Amino acid sequence: MTKTNFNTIGIGVAFSPNLKANIYEAARLSLFFESKLVLIHVGETSSEKEQKLQEILATFIDQSLNYEIVFKTGDPVDVILSISEEKKVSLLILGALQKENFVQYYLGTIARKITRQAKCSILLLIKPSVERVPCKHIVVNGLNDPKTKQTVSTAFYVSYKLQSKKITIVEEITKQEVAVSVDDDKSLRKSAIMKERIKRREDSRVKQIISEVPDHFKTGLQTKTQSIFGKRGYSIGHYAQFVRADLLVMNAPLKTSFLDRLFPHDIEYILSELPTDVLIIR
Repeated sequence: MTKTNFNTIGIGVAFSPNLKANIYEAARLSLFFESKLVLIHVGETSSEKEQKLQEILATFIDQSLNYEIVFKTGDPVDVILSISEEKKVSLLILGALQKENFVQYYLGTIARKITRQAKCSILLLIKPSVERVPCKHIVVNGLNDPKTKQTVSTAFYVSYKLQSKKITIVEEITKQEVAVSVDDDKSLRKSAIMKERIKRREDSRVKQIISEVPDHFKTGLQTKTQSIFGKRGYSIGHYAQFVRADLLVMNAPLKTSFLDRLFPHDIEYILSELPTDVLIIR
């Protein structure tokens, strides 16, 4: 199988009301994944700030957390991206707004800008908590895409580390794949037959991917496949919200541009209205 582990976890820290909750989430994950934690603060070095961060981390330091605090001035997006590359961060954690308004969507929040430019995996947190909220149900995309094998494998790895109870692999099927105009009983039957054939094909493909996941990642885990018809990104987002998933795992897009945000597709639907915490795999 492809590599799944996160050796170094990074988080951008701002001295906001969510500071403690964000750090607690990042530190817990670093312990779960046995990773080094890099805290990135955009601003001047300050002994007071460093002391504050260490006080928040104290409980985790007692549990042998491996961590580093980095201070650097500059543009927040540029600083976080450059430090992430310099420190070889494999998973970058960002606090994010659950829903962007019109201006935020087109101009992009800091979290969205970093998400679109980062070279590592990204975890977007919408409701960080000081007290741990168990990750019981993970939804992951099962697109027919070269990246999907890595994404599904990582989702199982994450579920194993976080001791999740259930994982659902969602196969999004576009309406174009069922190119039948339904205007009578005959065409309706034809459309139904085509949908069933596509569903069986997709289930078979996804089951092959699952079969290659190490068995110990699947032990005690309820695994389900689910075919849904609709717009990619938009459909899986609503599905994750409907089943109250704790985490949605997605392929990273090949690239995104301003036109992608004018005419959204795939990941852009997710970024505009996060249904839950979202892990984007690179």
